[in-house]
Amino acid sequence: MTDGKREDILTVLRREGIREELLTGVEDFRRLYPVNETDRERIPHPEYMYYGKTVWEQALAAILAGRNLLLAGPKATGKNVLAENLAAVFLRPVWNVSFHIGTDASYLIGTDTYDGSRVIFREGPVLLTALKGGFGVLDEINMAKNEALAVLHAALDFRRVLDVPGYARVELKPETRFIATMNYGYAGTRELNEALTSRFAVLDMPVISEEDLMKLIRGRFPDMNEKICSQFVLLYLEISKKAEHAEISERALDLRGLLDALMLIRQGLTSGEALDMCIVNKSFDSYERGLIRDCVLARIPDDLTKEVVFRG
Repeated sequence: MTDGKREDILTVLRREGIREELLTGVEDFRRLYPVNETDRERIPHPEYMYYGKTVWEQALAAILAGRNLLLAGPKATGKNVLAENLAAVFLRPVWNVSFHIGTDASYLIGTDTYDGSRVIFREGPVLLTALKGGFGVLDEINMAKNEALAVLHAALDFRRVLDVPGYARVELKPETRFIATMNYGYAGTRELNEALTSRFAVLDMPVISEEDLMKLIRGRFPDMNEKICSQFVLLYLEISKKAEHAEISERALDLRGLLDALMLIRQGLTSGEALDMCIVNKSFDSYERGLIRDCVLARIPDDLTKEVVFRG
């Protein structure tokens, strides 16, 4: 997506060559399940577009078939970007859950609370997703406790219901979907049990390709010098390769950091200052920082200014 007027994401997907029957299915879904005006503000307007034709086609097919999605893969593969893009293309309001050790069932479903004059029931994000026919994004689901995940089982399988103690038995609206994400190998994560995994269609997210990364950067920074853009792409892929081979840790493998660095250059910092702040300094080991900085300098001179990186 660009800084100017945002295109309908469906238009972008047509240009990317996504199968027409899938896009027609999305249009039918939009017409069949119009969003309430009160929930329209929860429809995301993605800052970044996910690029990857095969992944898009698999994800759209799963959503149209009524499945919930589990986006699994290593760091910096665009799981959250894709989840947000999917909600945007289907025009669905989003409720997010970021799982951690303190996330419990009452947070997901809801709990009684005092509003100053009386006790009321405050709906949690999973219940609101069910009631509103939204997309529930379950981030880092493999960090969740079993107690929290247990309340999702009936919602995620063929029953599509939520039992809310003392409240009601809520049937999910037909347009409701849940999109979960999980990273491999993060501290605090664990393997998902078979019962939960079976309730999702699982998409193994690939590392972004050189072509798609170029599209991503050019989409966000259409005025960027093409040759310099190519060097930023190659820098990221080189860092990715070194991380894959355990030459450096994954701290520097940060696609958001690369894009943040470009935004800082646009604000007037030099390329060296911006890349230090957003890539190099994310490693706290001095030896590794030196390796990453050498990798950066081999591709990007440290004195590039915004006038050089961006066309006037």
